[in-house]
Amino acid sequence: MLEIKNLTKKFDNRTIIDNLSMTVNDNEIMAIVGPSGAGKTTLLRCITGLETVNQGQFFWNGQQFDPANTDQKDTIIGVVFQDYQLFPNLTVMGNITLAPTMVKKLPLDQVKASARHLLSRLGLEGKEDLYPFQLSGGQKQRVAIVRALAMNPKILCYDEPTSALDPALRDEVAEIILDLKKQQMTQIVVTHDMDFAQNVADEIKRVAQLS
Repeated sequence: MLEIKNLTKKFDNRTIIDNLSMTVNDNEIMAIVGPSGAGKTTLLRCITGLETVNQGQFFWNGQQFDPANTDQKDTIIGVVFQDYQLFPNLTVMGNITLAPTMVKKLPLDQVKASARHLLSRLGLEGKEDLYPFQLSGGQKQRVAIVRALAMNPKILCYDEPTSALDPALRDEVAEIILDLKKQQMTQIVVTHDMDFAQNVADEIKRVAQLS
């Protein structure tokens, strides 16, 4: 279970998130829904350690942790970015294996075996040697999900996972998220798409401004 207590985030004199507390239960999907400028992506960046917070504490199963601490032995939070952020000069396999081998120092053969299993699960078998420019938008999205899963996170976060996808691919992403839930992955989805949120989420947090 992820607990966030009294989170405040400011940019200069502007308060973006004001004393926010929330809980995400194990094996559940929380959708954070709201308009642009409400602070959804800022919250996600705080949870994933990409932004430092002015105030607040994070707990995983009762143990306090710092999302910004990259030296942690176990990866608690994984993230799938809105624009995927795949490295254009690396193949699919290269994108997936880079962080586990460099950050976690795992053996390359072990990481590749895990990556092939994940790629097969997400319908990307045979795409290992392709480069991002050779992939469709939906395929890039799935590679980004595999890359995040390769770090074996406890929680997987998504920033606007359907923003650049047509309706058919949006349904495909929903199926992937729900399938990961069946495999007991706790997930947080930041989206402006209420219909998508209602299709996948166990709990929806509607925000105008996060507080």
